[in-house]
Amino acid sequence: MSTFLPKPEHKFTFGLWTVGSTGRDPFGSPVREPKTPAELVYLLGEVGAYGVNFHDNDLIPIDATFAEEELIKKDFRKALAETGLVVPMATTNLFGDPIFKDGAFTSNDPKVRAYALQKTMRAIDLGVEFGARIYVFWGGREGTETDSSKNAVDSIKRTREAINFFCEYALDNHYNLKFALEAKPNEPRGDIYNPTTGHMLAFIETLDHPEMVGVNPEVAHEHMAGINFMHGVAQAWEAGKLFHIDLNDQYPGRYDQDLRFGSRDIKAAFYLVKFLEDVGYDAPRHFDAHAFRTEDYEGVKDFARGCMRTYLMLKEKAQQFNSDQEIQSILAEINAVDSELTPYFGKYTKEKANSIKEIPFDRASIANRGLKYEKLDQLTINLLLGYR
Repeated sequence: MSTFLPKPEHKFTFGLWTVGSTGRDPFGSPVREPKTPAELVYLLGEVGAYGVNFHDNDLIPIDATFAEEELIKKDFRKALAETGLVVPMATTNLFGDPIFKDGAFTSNDPKVRAYALQKTMRAIDLGVEFGARIYVFWGGREGTETDSSKNAVDSIKRTREAINFFCEYALDNHYNLKFALEAKPNEPRGDIYNPTTGHMLAFIETLDHPEMVGVNPEVAHEHMAGINFMHGVAQAWEAGKLFHIDLNDQYPGRYDQDLRFGSRDIKAAFYLVKFLEDVGYDAPRHFDAHAFRTEDYEGVKDFARGCMRTYLMLKEKAQQFNSDQEIQSILAEINAVDSELTPYFGKYTKEKANSIKEIPFDRASIANRGLKYEKLDQLTINLLLGYR
């Protein structure tokens, strides 16, 4: 057990909304009494987390008075100091209040769009006050149930205008912030704009300050659409845009379940952890998940410890994979360099193109070569099940 205890260098974080979930769902009332933000910090300190993240209204209720806000912040700051937890990321709730029933930045109502700007600026200030360096935007209500209601091009333009506005706001205030955009295909809207990480990466390149903006991909959101999450993460990493990540688990094709990390698709979780560790990802590993509705707060602690323990076990499995002689031998064989062909790859030249056109290829011989992928996959299963 002690081998898999979390340490600060693992940078495991949870949101106030994750361990603070009361178990309410569309069909049932809460099953756990709410805890204050400070109480949740102490809970996370007990299980060994590195940090805590929050939406503005996770910390400060939307209608709180100034005096109430100051007292909450005082207690929260005290809990952070006593536990040693940090606040790496913050975000804005632009989906819960009825004013956002038709979106925030993409609402047809100019008053709603202006209020969304106001609320987000104040939330950015709050996040920076507690040390956040990453600010996430999840457009939970930025979408439609009927495309009769909105012009999709106008919605893209309005989103771009808002993100450009916040980049300038951060620069004007000398905030050391990066922004991360979080995609989701649907729920709570019928369809949400920029539904995948790939959509977000394309959108970022149209911004005034693309260097300030990256992505915050989430396991469940991509699995909802049946997409290979690790592939999306790899694309974001290769583009230099993997600013933050949300870890949980999900059955494809279902509502957003936010299951404990690695509890459903252990193989996909393994490939994800292996990728993050192999490339040296060093930003927070944030668990955006919830304990089962069956649990009390002891069960919530079991859930939080489970997320971190599973990650660390899979990290060890990734190290075993990388050092397994048989696995590495197969990988070396199927990725063998052909020195005769090496000169033809890379940047185009006319001479290179003409030379490649003249190479005789024995298609039948090449096609008949077995690649040992079945064996490689089974060796991976053996390793994950503890038989290597």
